[in-house]
Amino acid sequence: MVLRRLQADAIGMLLGGVLDAMFGDPRRWHPVAGFGRFAGAVERHTYADARPAGARFTAVAVGVPVTLAALAAWLTRRRPVARTVLVAGATWAALGGTSLAREGRVMADRLDGGDLDSARAQLPNLCGRDPSALGAPELARATVESVAENTSDAVVGPLFWGAVAGLPGIVGYRAVNTLDAMVGHRSARYARFGTASARLDDLANLVPSRVTAALTVAAAPVVGGRSGAALRVWLRDGGRHPSPNSGQCEAAAAGALGVRLGGRNVYGSRVEERPHLGDGGPPGPRDVRRAAVLSLVVGAAALGLACAARAGATRAGAARAGAARAGAATAEAAGREL
Repeated sequence: MVLRRLQADAIGMLLGGVLDAMFGDPRRWHPVAGFGRFAGAVERHTYADARPAGARFTAVAVGVPVTLAALAAWLTRRRPVARTVLVAGATWAALGGTSLAREGRVMADRLDGGDLDSARAQLPNLCGRDPSALGAPELARATVESVAENTSDAVVGPLFWGAVAGLPGIVGYRAVNTLDAMVGHRSARYARFGTASARLDDLANLVPSRVTAALTVAAAPVVGGRSGAALRVWLRDGGRHPSPNSGQCEAAAAGALGVRLGGRNVYGSRVEERPHLGDGGPPGPRDVRRAAVLSLVVGAAALGLACAARAGATRAGAARAGAARAGAATAEAAGREL
């Protein structure tokens, strides 16, 4: 029974990845949007300008969907087809790689056409920076950085946790990541209330961000880069970023693309001076397109590894079950001889 569940999880994750590649994000009735409305309702009932209130909010907003996912997984433990469909749907909803690459290509097209007004209007689809005063180089840099970071958040993260914990892992990761986007940023309202969500997101992404960076290094030749250079920049610059995870992905991407990232970022009234990552010049529209291709390749590799890991657990379980049966048979035979 356990083996059938793990097989269904692996097949479901693969199908979910194929659905994302074919259709991108669901255009209507997106489950993540529904979760956002649920989390907003929880926030309205729990908000206080204090960290304990934020911790309670995070526990409820993450705990409820994870509990429901665990219940759904338990109810389908003897129904591999239903479980496969359930995991496929959750994986499709959790992944955002195709839409992320599409947004990057749209930005590249607008920058190539010199339409800065449209490019500035496009940027909020990728990140929260104020685009009003950004020129073409800064718009390109923001896009490359966002694509690199979100390759972990929107692709590798849910696949990693799906490989580790199946359906509850996929749902739980997406809930944590969504909460971080909602309340984890620094602002007057969320400086304390959002701390628990931000820290939980940091913890959930410690491994996926580094897996993303490693896959980026491996995939560098696909976009004309060198894996050696990408590895060097990742190891040298990955820890310079204020985020413990984003810098890993961005540094590896900078090395793979041969560009320099980092600099001055404006978020409304807040200004951040980010350290430079990489050794090249500022990215341009061509580099934005290369970043989109790199993201897709990394996502495809992560999907294959995640499905293989879940299927590998199936094979390991089969081997353990076989060994247990053999041991029981040997013991029974010994008992008969006595």
